[in-house]
Order: sequence, then structure tokens, then C-alpha cells
Amino acid sequence: MKKGFYTIMSAQFFSSLADNALFVAAVELLRTSGQPEWQRAALVPMFALFYVVLAPFVGAFADAVPKGKVMFVSNSIKVVGCLMMLFGSHPLVAFAVVGLGAAAYSPAKYGILTELLPNSQLVKANGWIEGLTIGSIILGVLLGGQLVGRTIAPALLAIDLPLIDTGIDTAPEAAIAALTSLYVVAAIFNLYIPRTQAPLQPIAHSVIGLVRDFSACNARLWNDKLGQISLATTTLFWGVSGNLRYIVLAWAAAALGYGTTQASSLVGVVAIGTAVGAVLASVRMRLDQATGVIPLGIAMGVLVIGMNFITNVWVAAPFLILLGGLGGFLVVPMNALLQHRGHNLMGAGRSIAVQNFNEQACILGLGAFYTGMTRFGLSAFGAITIFGVAVAGAMWLIRRWHQTNCVRHKDEVDHLIALARSDPQQ
Repeated sequence: MKKGFYTIMSAQFFSSLADNALFVAAVELLRTSGQPEWQRAALVPMFALFYVVLAPFVGAFADAVPKGKVMFVSNSIKVVGCLMMLFGSHPLVAFAVVGLGAAAYSPAKYGILTELLPNSQLVKANGWIEGLTIGSIILGVLLGGQLVGRTIAPALLAIDLPLIDTGIDTAPEAAIAALTSLYVVAAIFNLYIPRTQAPLQPIAHSVIGLVRDFSACNARLWNDKLGQISLATTTLFWGVSGNLRYIVLAWAAAALGYGTTQASSLVGVVAIGTAVGAVLASVRMRLDQATGVIPLGIAMGVLVIGMNFITNVWVAAPFLILLGGLGGFLVVPMNALLQHRGHNLMGAGRSIAVQNFNEQACILGLGAFYTGMTRFGLSAFGAITIFGVAVAGAMWLIRRWHQTNCVRHKDEVDHLIALARSDPQQ
């Protein structure tokens, strides 16, 4: 791997670490302030909101500006979101601003991989990026749980700045203040990300032009016989996975009687399995073999439903590791294939923005559905059943879709797989 790749990994680690710890802190902030449970569930779709709204613009921005600079600006926006949460803004609004920073960050983070590395290293690079991201999820969720717990929170609240009244009086507020520093560390790493030789692509001059350009890119990827399959798979996977992060917290409270700190450890357990699956996929899978992992998505849906029958943590832990492992092995090669097709069709930043739009729209839609059902009394067990059936059924349909393409459009599919198998010099 090129030297710049490790700088990208470091920046991603600290930014994702802070994102996931902040999610737990925001959940606890809403809980301790007496807000209803539906507002805690709404954190997930609020984070996804700007991914959807700004999708036509962030991809073009990432292709028009050096990607290291884009990532620096994005982390700065996340710092602003943290400060808003600390000093009076509603947590849902402030968390949406953090999501705005994440929406701008993602096209640059993934887009630079296709500019920096050859095709043969894309699956491996995605494996390392996803593995590191999952590692940061594990540590971030655990960190967030500990920062609001009974051991670390009192020590943070005991820190006193002479002559300054910060207004930080609760454990969640102290955690959020501490997490701001992680975004600053990530921003410093962003300054050292190398400038690639890929040419910058000018931004259309009008909002209408940007929307038309994005719509054309979205249609181009959905019409591609391999791009549509990888996009459908990753969209569904992240739509469900994004919401399972909160559902596992709610399930742990309902099935095991866990509080936020204990429940956050089970979210980390899922992430451990995902990290293992991601690393295994990066070692064993090639880009042209990516569509072979779709049946794992069907198995994931079945396992999600199985959560309803678990009431013992010693059974839950290995079960959740297996569930996460299937997800990690599924998403890494499909992400790499999607990046490869997008890079060839429209440019790295735009393709990642299209990917983010579809995935986050799925998170937003499913999250809004779950939030609404929670407000009207849906239990965690009911949500798990609905999500599991949706995953298994939709993944089966995607598999049938690909099988149909392989028959009706055999020459085109064979040609695209041959391109994925080739390794042009970059």
C-alpha cells in the first residue's frame, strides 16, 4: 500500500471513533434529560438526513477540491455540531450537523482510494478501511459507554477551568466535550493526506445543474449491470445495519435488562464480528468474485430474526459476532465492486455520493419507520422481526436479479467482470 493510504486510515479511525462515541453520548443525553424514546431512535435518521439532502452537491465538491482538504473541512463541521450539542441546541439538530460533516467526508474518504490505488488493491484497501472503521465502531461505542458511565464521568466533571463556567454539568455533556478533541486529531491527519494526480472536475455553476448531473450519475449506476447489483446490496445492508445500531441498544435493554453502558458493549460485539469478516474478505475475495457473497445477506436476515429468542448474554455474544462476521464478509467486496464501477462511469467523488445517497436514504426511510413505530408502541422484538424479514427477502430478490442479468445480458456482464479482473496501471 502507498504511504498516503495509512494517513487516510488514521484520519478515518479518529473521525469514526468520535462519531460512534458521540452517538452513545447523545442517546444518554436524551435519556437523562427525560426525552421520549422515539427521539433517541430518531438520532439515526437525523444523522442520515444531510447524506440524502446534499447528495447532489457533496460528490461534485469532492471531485472539484483536493480530497484531503474536503476531509479537513468535514471534520471541522463535526466539531461545530459537538459545540452546538453542548451549548443549547437540541441534540437531534446538533447530531444532524455532525451528519452534515459526515456526508461531506464520505465521498472524499472512499473516492481517494480509487485515485490512489490500482484495481487489484481495492478489495484489500476496502477490507482495511472497513476493518479499521469497524474497529473504531467497537472502540467508539465502548468509549461512549464508558465516558457516560460511573467511573470516568465523575473524573471528567471534576476537571475545573479557573474563571470559566463551561456549563458542563452532566456526564453526557462531559463526554461530548471530550470527544470534540478526537475530531480535532482527525482534522490534523487530514492535513497530511497526499494530493493525487487525478484531475479535478469543475462543479456545475447552478444548483439545477448539480441536481441534473447527480440524477444522471445515479441513473448511470443503476443502469449498469454490475453497478446496480452492488448498489442494491450495499444500500440494503447499510440501511438495516445503520438502524440495528440503535435496535441492539433497545433489544439489550428489553431482553437483558441492560443500561446504556452495558448495552453499548453488545453493539461493539457485533462490530468485532464485522471486523473479522471484513479482514477475511479482503484476504480471500477478488473484485470479479464480489457477487458470489449475496447469499450471505439472506443468511443475515434469518439470523437477525433469531435475536428474538436470545435472553442470555453468553449466547448473545457469539451469536452477534457471527451476525457481524457475515455482514463484514458481504459488504467489503460489494463496496469495492461499487467503487470500481462508479470510478469508471463517473468519477470517484460522484460515485460515492450516489452510493451514500441510496444507502443513507434507506437508513433514513427505515429509521423514520422505526421511529414512528416506536412512538406508537412497537417493541424492539417487533422491529427485529420486521428488519430480519426485509433483509432476507430483499437479498433473495437481488440474487434473482443478478441471475437474470447473467442470462439476459450475458455478454455485457462478462465484459464488466473482465474489466474488474484487469488491473490497469494508475
